[in-house]
Amino acid sequence: MAQNFDTLKSACLDQWQAYIQHPFVAGISEATLPVEAFSYYLKQDYLFLIHFARAWGLAVYKSRDMTELRHSLDNLKTIVDTEMGLHVDYCRAWGIDQEQLQNLPEAQETLAYTRFVLDCGHRGELLDLHVALAPCLIGYAEIADWIGARPQTVTIDNPYQAWIDMYRDEDYQEAARRERRWLDERLAEVSPGRFAQLITTFRDATRLETAFWQMGLNVAS
Repeated sequence: MAQNFDTLKSACLDQWQAYIQHPFVAGISEATLPVEAFSYYLKQDYLFLIHFARAWGLAVYKSRDMTELRHSLDNLKTIVDTEMGLHVDYCRAWGIDQEQLQNLPEAQETLAYTRFVLDCGHRGELLDLHVALAPCLIGYAEIADWIGARPQTVTIDNPYQAWIDMYRDEDYQEAARRERRWLDERLAEVSPGRFAQLITTFRDATRLETAFWQMGLNVAS
């Protein structure tokens, strides 16, 4: 059977579903998530985006040809030139100004996931870095699809609707599909032993993403 992103995900299906269908995400879908949980998540996600940009900068450095370089550079520019500005504006709508964002201490969960991703990139090859980043980039697209398909999802007067729309947006969905195609091509070429190593990376990254959701709930409990 050909190795691709779906086989990678299937090897970690329990962890993946725990991430995609986490109570934090269900709370966004059902408009029941405590506001303080979402606000804390938004603040930490600002810090996460900074390190996410650093990771794509590392991917630029690790690129072996112009195709890989352009792919990494496009993702880096999207975060720096577009996503960071959108995130700051969105935070402002939630009463969180840029000064607050710039002076935030990093939560343990933010440190754990972002440094794990960067460590994967420094120690390994470009593929290791992409696999570590996949739960975020591809995962958020799947989360948006899961929310959209749920009969429990509240679509009227949901305070989190703008967040849902952001990841259901066609531009974001296409970025996730592009990343999936990139992974499918490279994963098909690796040996079974190498694929087993990447499964471990993907599983750990997914667990750390799940902890990022749980972080918000812990603050509100």
